[in-house]
Amino acid sequence: MPSEEPDREDGPLAKLRDRLSDGLARKRLTKTQLATQSGLGRTTIQEAFRVDGAVPSAETVVALARVLTLSEAELLDLRRRAADRPIGSVPRSAEGPGRPIGQWDPHDLEVHPSGSAAAASSVRALSGYVRRAHDQVLTEAVSEVMEGRSRMLVLVGSSSTGKTRACWEAAQPLAEEGWQLWHPYDPTRAEAALADLERVAPLTVVWLNEAQHYLGHPQVGERIAAALHTLLTDSSRGPVLILGTLWPEYEGQYSAMPRPGSPDPHSRVRELLAGRTVAVPDTFNKDALRTATILAQGGDRLLADALTRAGAHGRVAQDLAGAPELLRRYEHGAPAVRALLETAMDARRLGVGLHLPQAFLTDAAADYLTDDDWDRLTNDWAEAAYADLARPVHGKQVPLGRTNPRPARRPPIGPTPANAASPPTGPMLRLADYLEQHGRTARRLLCPPASFWHAAHAHLTHSGDLNNLAEASEDMGRSQWAYHLRLRAAGAGHPDALIKVAWVRERAGDPEGAEFLFRQAADAGDPRGLKFLGYGPETAGDWEGAAAYYQRAADAGDPDAIRGLARLRQRVGDLDGAEVLFRQAADAGDPNSLSNLMIMREEAGDREGAEAIAREATDAGDTLCFTILAQMREESGDRESAEALAREAADSGDISPLLDLWRERLDAGDLEGAESVFRQAAEANGGPTQAHLARMLEQAGDHEGAEALALRAADAGDFYILRDLDRMRNEAGDEKGLDALYRHAADAGHIRSLLGHGRRWQYGLDPDGSPSSPWVTE
Repeated sequence: MPSEEPDREDGPLAKLRDRLSDGLARKRLTKTQLATQSGLGRTTIQEAFRVDGAVPSAETVVALARVLTLSEAELLDLRRRAADRPIGSVPRSAEGPGRPIGQWDPHDLEVHPSGSAAAASSVRALSGYVRRAHDQVLTEAVSEVMEGRSRMLVLVGSSSTGKTRACWEAAQPLAEEGWQLWHPYDPTRAEAALADLERVAPLTVVWLNEAQHYLGHPQVGERIAAALHTLLTDSSRGPVLILGTLWPEYEGQYSAMPRPGSPDPHSRVRELLAGRTVAVPDTFNKDALRTATILAQGGDRLLADALTRAGAHGRVAQDLAGAPELLRRYEHGAPAVRALLETAMDARRLGVGLHLPQAFLTDAAADYLTDDDWDRLTNDWAEAAYADLARPVHGKQVPLGRTNPRPARRPPIGPTPANAASPPTGPMLRLADYLEQHGRTARRLLCPPASFWHAAHAHLTHSGDLNNLAEASEDMGRSQWAYHLRLRAAGAGHPDALIKVAWVRERAGDPEGAEFLFRQAADAGDPRGLKFLGYGPETAGDWEGAAAYYQRAADAGDPDAIRGLARLRQRVGDLDGAEVLFRQAADAGDPNSLSNLMIMREEAGDREGAEAIAREATDAGDTLCFTILAQMREESGDRESAEALAREAADSGDISPLLDLWRERLDAGDLEGAESVFRQAAEANGGPTQAHLARMLEQAGDHEGAEALALRAADAGDFYILRDLDRMRNEAGDEKGLDALYRHAADAGHIRSLLGHGRRWQYGLDPDGSPSSPWVTE
């Protein structure tokens, strides 16, 4: 028991407080700041520093040592000596159940592994711990048992809210004191508890996780409650700490008073729990979220990962606990279950909204199944699969469950299109956030099968969903689906789809149809519609009419329209006025205005001015101007100046202009000039470039190796290597190789980066990169 004699001036308690005070001074913290950073109450902090205060608990000492960067071992030793209760001073029966706390794996005590790392690794991980209000109650209970009084606390909360983890963290200071932990579970929890409760020795934590298995047992629950009560009230058997967890529905069942004349099956349990429960909230409050964010920023990847999904609603503990089980349900699910989940993953990663129509998922899942799996399906396969997916995992999360979208109550931004699609009918489902995130990574390079696109065209009605899928299908080389999905998006009033369908009409020789669609896009709030309406008058020489459209578009917020006005000023010879507008457009965020201004100066003979603008653009992070200017000088025959500009760009860290000169000279048959600029590029880059290596592999006949290198470079944003292979195979007449290159580029989402005109039409793009005619077959 603690010593009642005052601590001597040089005693262990005085030394402990001296160490703490020195640490506080060295850190330059106030006690209020120390309370915030340690997660301890201000009263606890004040008591720890008081000269005449009680001996602080081991947990308090550990928390303070961590914040003040002091030796935990030294401070705990001082605390033990101050308490005058060395390890083993309380008698323990050699026959008592349990083993030292430090020998337990928290997962064997049913603490849930945390997050995706636990799911992907054989090592079950725990995130950093965030203290909340209930942790302070646990801390106080631990302090009391350290002072020799037995205590019992049962944490009450919903599934996976952090109850068991809180109990585990609370027990850690007792490990330093040599306490045992006993988890009765064999042969059953109730049988083990009833058999050995009378043998529990002092300095033991009795672990009753999921306490309904003990207290709610229909035959022996009341007897277990009575035995626990005896253990708590018999001073000769203490101190002990009984920790348990319960769901709220069980606590309500046990604490409810029976009606008069009715049996009372839980009278002893009700008496035992009275005053011994503490609520655990479902969500992290603002303070807990702030602490979790600090831990995440300090390198806790598990918390950082969970906060990306749960930071808004605060169900962080549930996310950490549920992620491994959600992944297991997906990986080990029946074929139909996996097909529906993969359909939902693909829909979300390609831009469909949170709420997925069940009819769409059911039809889309067909081609995700093998022929053998499809043949084995029963008539009710979808119902059975959806029922399985609606079963919750830890934290009441479901892999794919019903949702009720709230109806929109905002006024429309613009007039509703006359042919706008009606909202979908039937059940709507939502994919679990963790599985959505997993799908974005695991399925990043996969193209959905035909049933996915067909079902999207048949069932989806939201204009944004349809337009996003049109873009995705185009990137994946599915040009026919891109066209038909974009038509539906345009019919539903999506401005971007209206504009792109308008350009198809324009190229097909239907300017009136294109103008009508551009006007619809402008009416829907997209200023590009006004800008594109100005192209017709400009082409016809009606500069005043074009300027009116451009001005309206610029006033509506399109900086590119300001560049259109600048271009008109240039046409009439007002170069000063054009420069003012080009710079205004650049300041408004248009990425091409400085390069247009540079070209204007170069064409006007102001070579020094053009070079100055190229440097200005480079300083702003745009390295394209040097490339353009070097090409212009090369084409004009000023090869020396072209090389000088390309070298200047290389000195700024961009070797692209040198590589462009290398390609142009190779194509022109100037092998000596090409070798000269390539050597300069290699020197600036510290060795041969990826482009050079890819060309070497291609020339050596290793087409697969060259493609692999080119696609890796394209993944990193460098598309020039793919274009080099395109040129080389075109020049060699390698039709089979070109088909393979375009097919692989389409599968990887890089079809837009290639140059071969014929195959761009085949894969759904015009030579300038805009959508090709819809009547081309794939």
